[in-house]
Amino acid sequence: MNGVVKIMKNEGKKVIEQARDQDKTKITGKESGKHSFEVDPRSVYKCVQCGTCRSVCPVFDVVGWESANTRGRMLIIKSLLEGRAPSEDVLQSLASCTTCGICASRCPAGANPPEVVEAARTQLIKCGITTEAQEKLKSAVLTYGNSFGETKDRKHWLSETELSKILEKSDYVYFVGCFDSYRYPEFAKKTFGVLQRFGVTLLPDEQCCASPLLRTGFKEDAEKVMQRNLEQIRKMGAHTIITSCAGCYTTLKNNYPEKFRVISLPEFLAEHLEELNLKKLDLTVTYHDPCHLGRHNEVYDAPRKVIEAISTLKEMKNIKENARCCGGGGGVRIGYPDISLELAKNRLQDVPEDVDYIVTSCPLCVRNLRDAGGHIEVIDIVELVAMAME
Repeated sequence: MNGVVKIMKNEGKKVIEQARDQDKTKITGKESGKHSFEVDPRSVYKCVQCGTCRSVCPVFDVVGWESANTRGRMLIIKSLLEGRAPSEDVLQSLASCTTCGICASRCPAGANPPEVVEAARTQLIKCGITTEAQEKLKSAVLTYGNSFGETKDRKHWLSETELSKILEKSDYVYFVGCFDSYRYPEFAKKTFGVLQRFGVTLLPDEQCCASPLLRTGFKEDAEKVMQRNLEQIRKMGAHTIITSCAGCYTTLKNNYPEKFRVISLPEFLAEHLEELNLKKLDLTVTYHDPCHLGRHNEVYDAPRKVIEAISTLKEMKNIKENARCCGGGGGVRIGYPDISLELAKNRLQDVPEDVDYIVTSCPLCVRNLRDAGGHIEVIDIVELVAMAME
């Protein structure tokens, strides 16, 4: 057993050292001087250091260092509140959290570490402690309105004829998101094709939802981006926003200063199953719960209802609140790609045998699970629906 533990720790050490090599010399802030840390101390001191989170933290499972698990991060944040100066080591610990939320779902003391970590990241930003990867992400969103730095039109996936048919005003808006706009335009096209039947329209100049900025600590910049989207929503008179991205969903629902109805694509589809007239397919699929749709917002039943209307559902080993993170969230994919990929590989270990597809309802989960190189194709739920509509 000791030999196995040693091997695991060595592998974890290798992964984190690779990540540090990728990120070294990219710290943009100063690591000395006095810093005011303003994280809510009540949230931090809820942690009783019991270690329950340590047993489920996906990053710790890969890296194996105390500073790379939830308890370690909470202890580091506590030390920052008590006067420790932010440093590169602090950044490495806090920036490697995917904010998946499994720690919060298991915490017997009721702590919410993802909220604390995001708040601490914001404080690091204020202290000038960032990485080049974070700065690049921020620059892309603020300059181009998307997290990829793409310069082409956000609606490039629509023809001129299709663009001319978009409603100028509607009660319902489809918020496409950066991933579907630029990495999976086929998802966007299929989704909008379904939603247009119900009078759903698009924002004239949709910007990034601001999730990447919020998750990595750029709160003030995120507020500027959110206002640009809010102005358009107000002008259109929309009261309901539909999105097919888990990151967009949790941000629009929980972080925007004005509250309107936000529903995920699976929820909308589940509400309109009878009108869609979907045919039953001879397929067996499994479903991966995205962290920000599942644990963060408890949307578990709607995607399963849609899937079971079309095919046979065979569940993964860990599902719903216990589902393992794909590794793509919290800025980890862009900042620590090796760790992110290992998390995705771990998630694929939960896939049952004899399924035709892995279905999910988040484009970032699609990308990360596909990159992990499993032998079963990963598809978005809208692709399954499209199969049943053809």
